[in-house]
Amino acid sequence: MHLDVPDADTMTALGERLAGLLRAGDLVLLGGDLGAGKTTLAQGVGAGLRVRGPVTSPTFVIARVHPSLVGGPPLVHVDAYRLGGWDELEDIDLEATLDEAVTLVEWGEGVAEGLAGDRLEIHIDRPHDADEGEVRHVRVTPVGGRWDERELAAVVRR
Repeated sequence: MHLDVPDADTMTALGERLAGLLRAGDLVLLGGDLGAGKTTLAQGVGAGLRVRGPVTSPTFVIARVHPSLVGGPPLVHVDAYRLGGWDELEDIDLEATLDEAVTLVEWGEGVAEGLAGDRLEIHIDRPHDADEGEVRHVRVTPVGGRWDERELAAVVRR
């Protein structure tokens, strides 16, 4: 699924809508260049899950756990940018919380796919052409049998 996202508010709203489909045990991998909007999307997911925030980039702490304020699953927000690969990702022991939380991994492409067979892979492209302004091109790819593609498409394109 592909869509264009014109601004940060729309990216946040996309994250909030996606949160409506997420449940404990779900893995979401976010990819894209610096400044593409990965953390903005994560903030929307956090708002939609109604977790304790603020949801900010975990670049220097690697992972943050945001407990639910409403009895839902916590959000485990990970930044794999500074990790050297699978071995370092294993060292932070995400498997311990994977079944009970929504786990969202920024910079997870090529690093975190092994955490779960079912996952959402979201890649955000930030055009480097000034004529395109702030529009981001978002590709959402469901992997595994967990996802109902029609339901996901309806949420993504709303």
